[in-house]
Amino acid sequence: MDTPFFRRMFSRSEKPAAVAIETTEARAGHGDAEAQFSLGLRFAGEGAAQDYAQAAVWYLKAADQSHSLAQFNLGIMYAAGQGVPRDEAKSMGWMQSAAALGDAGAQHHIGMKLHRASLEGLPENAAESRIQAYKWLQLAAAQGYRSSEASWAFVALNMTREDVADGGRRIAAFVPAHAINRLTPPVAA
Repeated sequence: MDTPFFRRMFSRSEKPAAVAIETTEARAGHGDAEAQFSLGLRFAGEGAAQDYAQAAVWYLKAADQSHSLAQFNLGIMYAAGQGVPRDEAKSMGWMQSAAALGDAGAQHHIGMKLHRASLEGLPENAAESRIQAYKWLQLAAAQGYRSSEASWAFVALNMTREDVADGGRRIAAFVPAHAINRLTPPVAA
């Protein structure tokens, strides 16, 4: 006897998931940044398939194509030494690239790092670090990134009125890098 229609309708087949995985891998192999990022997520996730080195490989491919979340994740991996050698300079480089593209997580991370630097560093560099921290944290807060609003308000407590005004000007002047790329006309050959 045939399977009733409602059982066919609500049954789950494993075939579509396998096809989706193959499709993602094929797209990633052909240079699709979103598919490469998805593979990075899959390898960085929990479970038997977790492989940070493979995650870093796929994140790097997507990050090189200006995928901001891949850049952010790669920055986190370099900071923690997950799948790659621990390298603070590379971590900050990827974080700055992601922040410049408008990634709120990277903006928050950089803002907090700069705030800590303003407290621990040389007094002559502290004001600039606070202004930059204020800028990045407020940009992250404007996107609703958790705890950024309280963080930038806390940073502002240690700033002069002039520093806050300077930070405000820097915020107003910020244009995400992807928006600049869209506005820049192609160069004629």
